[in-house]
Amino acid sequence: MKIKVNGEEKNIELGQEKALLSTALNLMGYKPNTIVVELNNLIINSLKWEEVKLKDGDNLEIVSIVGGG
Repeated sequence: MKIKVNGEEKNIELGQEKALLSTALNLMGYKPNTIVVELNNLIINSLKWEEVKLKDGDNLEIVSIVGGG
């Protein structure tokens, strides 16, 4: 499956039944409690990541949350 992540095309090996957003994020090495995800211009609540299925051509924007002082 081809998707865009932060403007860069990626080829991710996911079967249709396993094409969940949470699975894709895990495969790409993102830690769920440190990111905000936008899928096709909509911010997706992290509680929904287990329900949202990705499709070929989807566009993800992933922003890491960084603490500081």
